[in-house]
Amino acid sequence: MLTAGVEPLLGQVAAAVSEAISRVRPELADADPVVRRSDHADFQSNAALALAKRMAMPPKRLGAEFAARLDSAGGVIADVRVSGPGFLNVTLSDRAVWEAVAARLADDRLGVPVTERGHRVVIDYSGPNVAKEMHVGHLRTTIIGDSLARVFGFLGADVVRANHLGDWGTQFGMLIQYIDEHPESPWHTEELDSGTSSVSALDGLYKAARAEFDADPAFADRARTRVVALQSGDPATLARWGEIVAESERAFGAIYDRLGVLLTPDDYLGESFYNDLLADTVAELVDKGVAVDSDGAIVVPSERVTGPGGQPVVLMARKRDGGYGYDSTDLATIRHRLATLRADRLLYVTDSRQSLHFHLVFEAARRAGWLTDAVQADHVAYGTILGPDGTPFKTRSGGTVRLMDLLDEAVTRVRAVVAEKNPTLTPAELDAIAEQAGVGAVKYADLSTSRVKDYTFDPTRMTALTGDTGVYLQYAHARVRSILRKADTVTPPPIDTAAPLDPAERALALTLDDYGTVLTEVTHSLEPHRLAGYLYTLARAYTTFYDTCPVLTAPDPTRSNRIALCQLTARTLESGLGQLGIAAPQRM
Repeated sequence: MLTAGVEPLLGQVAAAVSEAISRVRPELADADPVVRRSDHADFQSNAALALAKRMAMPPKRLGAEFAARLDSAGGVIADVRVSGPGFLNVTLSDRAVWEAVAARLADDRLGVPVTERGHRVVIDYSGPNVAKEMHVGHLRTTIIGDSLARVFGFLGADVVRANHLGDWGTQFGMLIQYIDEHPESPWHTEELDSGTSSVSALDGLYKAARAEFDADPAFADRARTRVVALQSGDPATLARWGEIVAESERAFGAIYDRLGVLLTPDDYLGESFYNDLLADTVAELVDKGVAVDSDGAIVVPSERVTGPGGQPVVLMARKRDGGYGYDSTDLATIRHRLATLRADRLLYVTDSRQSLHFHLVFEAARRAGWLTDAVQADHVAYGTILGPDGTPFKTRSGGTVRLMDLLDEAVTRVRAVVAEKNPTLTPAELDAIAEQAGVGAVKYADLSTSRVKDYTFDPTRMTALTGDTGVYLQYAHARVRSILRKADTVTPPPIDTAAPLDPAERALALTLDDYGTVLTEVTHSLEPHRLAGYLYTLARAYTTFYDTCPVLTAPDPTRSNRIALCQLTARTLESGLGQLGIAAPQRM
């Protein structure tokens, strides 16, 4: 659905090419104009090459026929030339380019249409475990999911952010029993070591409980009894569980606030929520013949995926002992999101190792009739964060890297870089900028890489002021804002659409015009790195413009037009960084 917005120049050229094709060859009226940006002109159409065989004629001749009609396209196209075997190289009129800049600058949304209005998108991301600290393994799911939620939301979708917390299961009976049997623990005394958070203390208690569970059969029996008490609703056990969940959620909130992600307590829906839905979910799967008995267990055998010996791979809907696990919860979750939340699209942002699991869940949901052709479900898989040695990122001692420690390191490095670049900043200004740029550097390093690929965590490279980094983009935005402060103008200046375009002005304007198209591409590919790459291209185009086109000292109307380009650049960078969940400082 396209709602308002400014028609991109690419779309205008594509429409003109389509019109030319239909006039010259009416039988080809439904043909794809095949228009893209080009290094040889503003745009290039390859339609003649694709259609020549269908028409049994040389593509260059067919291209010439199309070009003759394009020459008369009113006001948008200044020149069309046939090159090579039949390419159409299209150059826009300067007026059309300036009019596009003016239209986008006058619009609160930069001319980006609301293409996702009427769609409800449920995005499952982050999903940390209660009583455990968030670590580097939670970084990618959290920031990729947050960026997708922002882009879909900006384009008008009704986004449901689903933080599927691990807050239920055997481990909680074990932890609660251990806490109750150790009155000397920090949980009772509320005396934590300096720098130790309550969730860090819980993490330590969990590890101690795990060790005692493995070493002491009597404690293991008591822990299992406590699990039964939890699942059956024992008030004292539920109260202790509630304390643990609440403390963990406060810790998660602190991380989310620092990362600048959109998740709030209203978005938390843990595994415990689905506990009362599990039996009905399994019963429906059995009634529909999707799930079957297997030696006392209830399983969903795949009709598409086989394992060793050619046997179907299965989802464990219910265990032999009557218990439920991860598979059960995810089946109940997708059923709830489709039947109750009425989702049009489901996105599960988890690592690539869970690809088979979600393939099986989606298959089961389709066979049960929950997931229909009207709903799209995607596993948004991502790769691993690697350390300098090319293995999964760990601490020097081989432990898991705490997310807070990782952010602290990036902020410290950026602080030194910014302090050297701008020694006039006050300590308070430096601290604020370092926090924004340090966190932004970590997020951009992730989001600028195709999510399906592994990437190496390199604090030195990701906090550099040059190259494809978040700090570079933030600095580019701050530099544009500095020029606008010197120009002492806030409102969009008048644009002389009859003014000739300098090549650097043209390149910048055409790049700015691509913003909405790139956002739409992100909703199709679910690849935020396409937006990150666009913003880097935009920043480089602005740098070339800044180096070759004086702004403040130029005479009017050139000065006014260039200020307009600066304003549109600043707003586009700020908006684009915002879709990645990265701050755009006014000064650096």
